[in-house]
Amino acid sequence: MEKQKRKALMIDKDRKWSHEEVDKRRLQWFTQKRQENVPLSGPILQEKASEIDSKIAEKKTLHVLEVGLNVLRRKMVSLEENLLANLHQKLGLDLVPRQGAEMVDPDTMSVVELYQVHVLSAENSQGASSRGTLKKRETKKVLTHHLYFCMRDFGHHIGEDTEIFFSLYDAKKQKYISERFLVRISKEGFSNYVEKLHINCTVFTDLGNADLTKDIYLVAHVMRIGKMLYSESSKKTDKNAPALTQVFKRPHGVAVQNLGDMLNHKEGESEEKEFTLKVHQGEEKDFHQLHELIIRQTGKYSALSCQPNYGIIVSLKLLHGDLKQIKEENPLLFKNMSLTNKLGFPDVIMPGDVRNDLYLLLEKGEFERGGKSTGKNIEVTVLVLDSEKNIVKNCLWGASGLEGTSEYNSMIIYHHNSPSWAENIRLTLPIDKFAGAHVRLEYRHCSTREKNDKKLFGFSFIRLMDKEGATVQDGQHELYIYKCEDPDKLHNCGYLSLPYSCKDYEGNHEASGSFSRSHREVVVVKTLLCSTKLTQNVDLLSLLRWKSHPERIQESLQRVLRLGDEELVKFLQDVLDALFALFSTEDGNSTQHSGLVFHVLVSIFSLLDESKFQHFKPVLDAYIKEHFAAALVYKGLLTSVQHCADWVMSTDKQEPIQKCFKSLEYIFKLIIQSRMLFSRATGGQYEDSFRRDLYSVFSALNNMMAIAMPSIISTQVALLLSISAVYELLIDVLPVVEVTKLAVSLLDSLPRELPAQLVQAKLIAIKNLVTSKLFQDDDSRNMLLANACKHLRYHLIHRDELRLCTEILGEILSFLCKQRKQCEEQGKINNCIHHDVDTLCVNTFDVLIQTVLIIIDKNTMVIGRLVACLIGTLQLLDEFHYKRLWETLMGPNHDRKPLKDFLMRVFLVFRELVKQEVYPPDWLVIKMVANNIMLKALQELAQPLAFKFLDIRAGYFDKELWTSYFNLAVDYLTQQSLQLEQFSEVKREKIIEKYGDMRVLMGFQILSMWSQLGEHKLHFIPSMVGPFLEVTLVPEIELRKATLHIFFDMMECEQKVRGNFRQVESELIDKLDILISENKGDDEYRRLFNTILLDRVQSEDPAWKDSGAAFISSVTRLLERLLDYRSVIQGDENRDKRMSCTFNLLNFYKNEFNRKEMYLRYIYKLHDLHLSADNFTEAGFTMMLYADQLSWSSNALVADPNYAGYKECEVKEKLYHLIISHFDKGKCWEKGIPLLKELANLYETQLFNYKALSDILKNQAKFYDNILTQLRPEPEYFRVGFYGLSFPLFVRNKQFIYRGLEYERIGAFTQRLQTEFPSAHILMKNTPPDDSIVNSEGQFIQISNVKPIPEPNPIILAADIPEKIAHFYHYNDVRRFQCDRPVNKGIVDKDNEIKTLWIERTILETESTFPGILRCFEVITRHTDEIAPVQYACETMESVEKEVRHLIAVYTAEPKRNLNPFTMRLQGIIDANVQGGISKYQQAFFTQEFTKLFPEHMTHVYRLKNLIFDAMQVLACGLELHGKLAPAGVQPLHQRLLERFAQLRQSLGSISRLKRQQSESIVNTPLPPLPIDKFHLTAENHSNRSSGSSGVYGQLYEHQVLENDDIYTKPMEFLDRLGPSRENLTLPMMTNTSNTAPPIPQRENRPRSQGFSTTPTNPVDSVRTPTRGSVDYSSLPPMKSRESDSCDIPLPPKPTHSRERSLTKPPSPRLLRHSLATPTDGNPPLRNSWPDSSLEEAPPLPPRSHTPDKRPGSTNNEPPPNIPKRGQKKLSATSIFSIESIVDISLEDSNHDSHLGSSSNSLTLSTTHAEPDNHDLRDSGISITDNSHLNNFNHTCYDEFDLRTHQQEMNINASPQEFSPKIENPPPIPPKAMLGLHSSLNSSFDMGGGAGSLERKPKKEGSVEVTSPGNYSVPKLQNETQEANKSNENPC
Repeated sequence: MEKQKRKALMIDKDRKWSHEEVDKRRLQWFTQKRQENVPLSGPILQEKASEIDSKIAEKKTLHVLEVGLNVLRRKMVSLEENLLANLHQKLGLDLVPRQGAEMVDPDTMSVVELYQVHVLSAENSQGASSRGTLKKRETKKVLTHHLYFCMRDFGHHIGEDTEIFFSLYDAKKQKYISERFLVRISKEGFSNYVEKLHINCTVFTDLGNADLTKDIYLVAHVMRIGKMLYSESSKKTDKNAPALTQVFKRPHGVAVQNLGDMLNHKEGESEEKEFTLKVHQGEEKDFHQLHELIIRQTGKYSALSCQPNYGIIVSLKLLHGDLKQIKEENPLLFKNMSLTNKLGFPDVIMPGDVRNDLYLLLEKGEFERGGKSTGKNIEVTVLVLDSEKNIVKNCLWGASGLEGTSEYNSMIIYHHNSPSWAENIRLTLPIDKFAGAHVRLEYRHCSTREKNDKKLFGFSFIRLMDKEGATVQDGQHELYIYKCEDPDKLHNCGYLSLPYSCKDYEGNHEASGSFSRSHREVVVVKTLLCSTKLTQNVDLLSLLRWKSHPERIQESLQRVLRLGDEELVKFLQDVLDALFALFSTEDGNSTQHSGLVFHVLVSIFSLLDESKFQHFKPVLDAYIKEHFAAALVYKGLLTSVQHCADWVMSTDKQEPIQKCFKSLEYIFKLIIQSRMLFSRATGGQYEDSFRRDLYSVFSALNNMMAIAMPSIISTQVALLLSISAVYELLIDVLPVVEVTKLAVSLLDSLPRELPAQLVQAKLIAIKNLVTSKLFQDDDSRNMLLANACKHLRYHLIHRDELRLCTEILGEILSFLCKQRKQCEEQGKINNCIHHDVDTLCVNTFDVLIQTVLIIIDKNTMVIGRLVACLIGTLQLLDEFHYKRLWETLMGPNHDRKPLKDFLMRVFLVFRELVKQEVYPPDWLVIKMVANNIMLKALQELAQPLAFKFLDIRAGYFDKELWTSYFNLAVDYLTQQSLQLEQFSEVKREKIIEKYGDMRVLMGFQILSMWSQLGEHKLHFIPSMVGPFLEVTLVPEIELRKATLHIFFDMMECEQKVRGNFRQVESELIDKLDILISENKGDDEYRRLFNTILLDRVQSEDPAWKDSGAAFISSVTRLLERLLDYRSVIQGDENRDKRMSCTFNLLNFYKNEFNRKEMYLRYIYKLHDLHLSADNFTEAGFTMMLYADQLSWSSNALVADPNYAGYKECEVKEKLYHLIISHFDKGKCWEKGIPLLKELANLYETQLFNYKALSDILKNQAKFYDNILTQLRPEPEYFRVGFYGLSFPLFVRNKQFIYRGLEYERIGAFTQRLQTEFPSAHILMKNTPPDDSIVNSEGQFIQISNVKPIPEPNPIILAADIPEKIAHFYHYNDVRRFQCDRPVNKGIVDKDNEIKTLWIERTILETESTFPGILRCFEVITRHTDEIAPVQYACETMESVEKEVRHLIAVYTAEPKRNLNPFTMRLQGIIDANVQGGISKYQQAFFTQEFTKLFPEHMTHVYRLKNLIFDAMQVLACGLELHGKLAPAGVQPLHQRLLERFAQLRQSLGSISRLKRQQSESIVNTPLPPLPIDKFHLTAENHSNRSSGSSGVYGQLYEHQVLENDDIYTKPMEFLDRLGPSRENLTLPMMTNTSNTAPPIPQRENRPRSQGFSTTPTNPVDSVRTPTRGSVDYSSLPPMKSRESDSCDIPLPPKPTHSRERSLTKPPSPRLLRHSLATPTDGNPPLRNSWPDSSLEEAPPLPPRSHTPDKRPGSTNNEPPPNIPKRGQKKLSATSIFSIESIVDISLEDSNHDSHLGSSSNSLTLSTTHAEPDNHDLRDSGISITDNSHLNNFNHTCYDEFDLRTHQQEMNINASPQEFSPKIENPPPIPPKAMLGLHSSLNSSFDMGGGAGSLERKPKKEGSVEVTSPGNYSVPKLQNETQEANKSNENPC
């Protein structure tokens, strides 16, 4: 508070000065203007004064800003350091060693200093070393803390003014530890009272660590200021009522908050936290202890009502450190801030601190009732009066946060005669007023009536200082209460003669003046003095005033020894003056008090070593230099020290002696200062006497140190810890060398064997000496260094206190390095430094190496500094030092062994340093410095190696030493920190610029040493092959070019001696495999290895040239495979590539090098890869490779570490069990059964292990059972092509077949492959890539499905095999695969794209069979065929039939099975909404044009007809079964399917299955024309599914554009114009001019009308092309080839019956088979549609009135080709390929059409009748529109496609309304009379027997002209109806 008052005075003074300055400047300005005759007035003067004032204010503001900027700069520097450190750490950058914010230059400091900078920088960035080289950062312990407090809000409305007193309370000690802080609240509310900044904030200062405990609470006492009694009614009083004349302080409530958790963070920056304090109320009499009741939760209180979660809201923040510094750093925070002091001194007392506070705690009182029934309302008024009996103004402070007052009024406890107040008041008096001052407490009764005044009824007082000058003692005082009702009686202080308490010895206890007192009344107060100037200690005062009472000096000194520390420190200078006056006489002799005075001095000096008073040491130094004047005390002080040294053995009380030795620094400061004062005064007299005394002292100390007794160890330690400072002080009075001798003698006096405490103290003393001024003198340093090295050597050998040893070494090395650099900069040569380095090297280097070697593997904290010392020593050594070292080690006898041992240890240490991470990875700077120093050292270490341990003449060679050197060189060269290619370009350039590439330098050093070996090179084969290989693999091209030649030397050396180089070969292969897998080597290395070594072999042409070249080539190929393997060794996405590379490697090791151990290693690797991917089947096949190498009959032990000690047969047995387990998990039981059989035979016939046999047979039975019962999803296979030069060599521009995972479709597979090759581009087309893709630098992948082609085996070929048995071999044991790609040839018909859609089928063959040891194999052969559209249609129908038959079989066997798959498949086939289904085949292939243009395909046409017939029968059976199984909910759908099936059959007509005659065979079938030309297709084929998995022949292409036309894809109108001649068509079939080709049928000029019969020479001319329409057959999946060969396809049978049926009603399925008549039927002779020699007429053509002939007339200029002969029956040339033999067309009578009109266009297909003149031949059909394109083929590039799901979605799920084909011309409705007949008849396709001419023929006589081209009806024969009724059997 004194500081605050002075500060306020300074502010006032400053303000006064500024006003005077304003006045002065205004006067100058006024005078100047007056002289210039400028008129001036009051406002002008006032304005000028404001201007001047603002300028002065600006200057002051600038000053404040400058101070703030300085603080900001300091904070910014600190922030910059932390930011840089944290940034480097978070970004993973290298640690940048910094001093402050500046980077250090490693060239300007020693390695030890650089290490220390690294440590500090790492600590700043909060780094930690993995090897523990970093100690935890030793933060300076913070002793002082401060608590920032701010009250944010008050949530209670009391109705009157309120005062809240905040204080800190220690619940454990039950006392307050701080003053009170006051916040005032007006009755209007808290916000109305805040008038200025920080009035509601304070800082509780000077809290010590002991104060910050968990028991600290913030206590708030809420006081109401107003009426004695307050009620709610008072709120309603008039606002204009006069102010109260009497206000009282009344207790209202208390709130507490525990701060233990917050104050627990004693270090670091803490955050500001907010708390809400709940206010509680209790009885008034307990108000003083209400906070304790709340803390203890006694329940004797209640919470004050307020809003929930509301109360007193405060925020707190803990600040650390010196308050002055905190103020400078937070100037705004402390503006207008009041400070709340601690009750007592802080833990650290600063010399400049001035405090003079006396705290008076008004505790409680006991008052008499005075005859009244109720107690008094007692208010205490406190006043301070000085010696002159005047009231001291403004010296009372009830709390901080308000101004000082002259009197203080306590709170009032209502009607209570024993009140307890517990109010603390601070008294701040000037020091000069304490003497004679007293405090008076006046007691008044306060009436509840507002008009009555407070009535005085008594008083008490207490004196502040006694007559001796001692301030009132701290503690409790019971004050007498004197009665007084008249205030005037108190004015003259007549009561001072009375005692204030029973302990007051100044007052007269017997006196009885005008003031009486009652012995039962008392007031209790407590006092506490916090003053740096006043003392309460009488003993201290008696010492300071010793001259007044000489007889009490001894007693005073004894009491001072027991005095409190604070009192001594406060009066340090005065105490020291008194003590030195008592220590000696004026002539320098001792006094009777000298010994006791010396003890007091030692006690004071020891006191200053405590942390609380450490800041007073400068005060003591200043006293010695400036105030100390006792020139003769040095004699007595020396004698006292010597006496302590001599007294050690004669006393058990060592503590006084230890205090003396701990205080030696200050004792000798006083001795030296006293001696210098004496010399100055006497001109240097008695110098010799002084030296003798001094040497006597040190002699006594040496004697004491030589004693080995446990009892005095602590005393000896105290001396060693303080003696170094004494030596440095003695330089002022003794020569440096003499002082050094004293120091050395003391160290040497110690015994050799010392306890740990003394060892530590001795080394600390040595460290202090080498850092003292003694070490800076050359001569002194020479002595000290030799002595220090001697002690260091001893302790390094014993590894005692290594931390201190390294610190000493570090200090020595840093000093020597700094001195040498200074000499180098100045161009001087300091021989002393050179000699010192030699001394250090010879004495410590070898033991330093030994120590590092021993502890480098131990995780010790000291290893980092120890290594820094080692590198720092090497840094100082030059060539001379090394030679001296070699000479010293070898000795005069030139013994090599000590030198060898030393070199071996050095090499071992260096290897450990480069192999282990001694320093953290980011300490790049020190690592580079160390590597550079080690490189130079290795060059020096190589000298004795070459000259001492390689004597070619004498034949002496030390292989062990040389091997160690080479291994060290390799480890150095390959260490991680030197691999510059891993660094950024900037870092790499800086390192090379500063140090060069140290790897290259080391590599040439290796070459130099290798070249000196000569014949001794053989000693390093094969041991050094691996290390040298590692050197060549370093990615530095110059290093590789230089070192690769070593392998040629090795091969040549071994070849000369052993005749081969097998050891080099074997070792090279083994090590290559290991090193490449460790990410060493690259493709450039492979090229250099091949080029350099091959060039060397060819250029030198050795005898082993061929074998060498072959070996080099093999290694090159091995490198290629190893590099491929390494590139995919990491990541799950590379697992498949890793498997392929492993497969390549194991084959390479087996085939190229026959290295079984390497082969086996990669078998295990591949096996583990498969297991990790759950490829159990492949894992089994992989282990089969191993098992096949073993024999059942061999008992030899295997060389397999996994089966160490096992025989071959035992290992094979274990492998078989493992493989069988894998096959079981992979569901490949067929492959496990042979192994089980083999094991069963082994157990039964050889081992006779029936128990194992039983288990094997059970397992075998389980396998068989699994084959029949377990579900096994069929795998999908994918063709994958990798194109582009960026792919690895093992896949580049190659194709592979992949076996998909379970349930993996092409979409998921494509995604998996994209993960494996993330940068690859998936080709969307399935066309072969061109050269621009194959040779590009990118990556392109082409993916498509392929269908496996089963290999022929007995199970596949056999009939009636269970499906689950046969099904396995359709997808397994396969190596050939089929890939289909649709190709459009000719003009695409948008209505029916099937016509021109050919299939390009590629057959691929892999190198191995699936499943195998991989899930993918390379394609080794492939060939491509083209499949005609009709041929592929046959495959599709085959697939449909097979699938439906399979479903019928499944649902017949399991009727309760889920019916959905059956329903959806039937709907997909029957209700083909997308592409029209089977109708498209009818329109595409059952036409006259197709017959004429493609006669070579007619075999497939007939086969397609039979397949459709079979499919219709099977579908009928399927529907019948479906109708039986369908539940009620599916019946509507079933009815829909029946209707659609009827329409389908009606649209197809009556298809008769024509059985092949005996004579018909492939031999009698005409050959197709030979192709002589091919058309180039330019259409883009958008493929997304392959044939193997698609059920849809269509929906494949969108927006196809073909440049060439196709005749059977042209629209009808265009074909009519063009004509069907082959000359006008661009078809893929070519004409053949050969004489052996079948003839081209000739056509008539005009088509014939009904009834016209042609000659037998040209029967095909009468055929007519059916009306084309869109047919959707997308629901028909392709089937596999039929079991019969193509040569077994039946040819058209002989004549068939003529049948027809109406399209309005489907026929019964059972009539289908009986509707087909055979030539043996006994029916009347019918017209034969296959003409022979006995039949010459062809069926007549219908009129073509609506189809005019627009084609040019066709000429017949081609000679007919030769006809192949038939086996049994000769046919005419024109009847060989008559379309009548396949399909006959029967047209209905036109009379039946008369009811429908010409718009109807109905197609009725039937066999042709034998009587043509009674029939009209007419083709009719259903035209179906369909705009869908061909897509979803089975060679999809990337989309996942599921066959069943897609078919269901495409054909079944679609609603009929959306996808049902639109019938443009509905079929005719026959008359009722014909319905019965039509329903029982079947019809068939009739493709006619003519040439399919589109020209109209002239009508023949007797023919009936048809008026409408739509429908013709033909009367049916009765015998046909009868025959149909005879049929009863089910066709299925």
